[in-house]
Amino acid sequence: MNLKYNTQLNYIQIIENHLKPTFSGYKLKALNSKIIQEYANSLKVNGYSKSHLVGIITTLSGALKYAIHPLGYLQHNPCSLIVYPKYDNTQKQRKEKRFVIQPNTFKKILDEFPESNHFHLPLMLGYHLGLRASEAFALTWEDIDFNNNTISINKAVVKRNFGNNVRKVLDSRTKEKPTWYFETTKTHNSNRVIKAGNTIINLLKRLKERQEDNIKNYGEYYTNHYLKEELNEKGDKIYRIISAEASINVPHKKVNLICIRENGQYISMDSFKYCSRVIKHRLNIDFNYHSLRYTHATLLIKSGINPKAVQERLGHDSITTTLQTYVHNTKQMEETLINNFVHQQN
Repeated sequence: MNLKYNTQLNYIQIIENHLKPTFSGYKLKALNSKIIQEYANSLKVNGYSKSHLVGIITTLSGALKYAIHPLGYLQHNPCSLIVYPKYDNTQKQRKEKRFVIQPNTFKKILDEFPESNHFHLPLMLGYHLGLRASEAFALTWEDIDFNNNTISINKAVVKRNFGNNVRKVLDSRTKEKPTWYFETTKTHNSNRVIKAGNTIINLLKRLKERQEDNIKNYGEYYTNHYLKEELNEKGDKIYRIISAEASINVPHKKVNLICIRENGQYISMDSFKYCSRVIKHRLNIDFNYHSLRYTHATLLIKSGINPKAVQERLGHDSITTTLQTYVHNTKQMEETLINNFVHQQN
């Protein structure tokens, strides 16, 4: 009940693809540490990365903890004694790469996707504001305060099937096509109001003018977007994004999305995959959208911004996440640290 939709999907996939095929023949009390240890070892032997192995065993452990409390089916969790197999440094881990994008590299990206291109704005939002992709593509004009130069982050987009049964996603028989929804942000602290510089504010002003012109030019053929209220698997309200031409009467609340094409069609995270492919293969630049967020955090720390302020700007629950995960030790930062140390010694 406390998990986000995509986290639930991840757990269900582990259960269906790994845990059920392996342990479905066991009585619950017959599971012991020896059986689970052998399974963990076999995962490494079969080529699974350490992170994948840990994810599978952790999911099993969480289920068995639930069997102890509140269900009372077990007295002891056999996963508590598991020793994870060691991985040497020569074994490559399948792990999300994180890149700090240098200014000249980002300029090269923007040269490929100038302001006239509809991927320009999402790139700028990530680089200059440090937004998550799900936050950037959820922005509406109501979130922009041009008087105070601030942007409110209060929702995220997620791609999901209709209805409130998360398991339908894994059912090959379903014919429902997944669509985009507004839901709450990743954590409570992800709800925030951030200050935007003139570069972003002026870019948004120009974009708003162009979109208003496009609405007039396309007329009844312009695509509008609406929100249909539904309940998710936890009984919480979520809002399906429905698109329709302006000539169609839709009995739902209209929403003014920012990331749209000239004709009003929504630019989603799926659409942005094309942009990422171009950057990777045509420009030969290591890239993913989250690297923009990593870069933003690193540049803030490099410029002397208090880490606490960086944490709040990125919407992290813990400052540890900000410092250990998102802030990279660049050569310039190393040189500054060494110079300051030498200066203090003298």
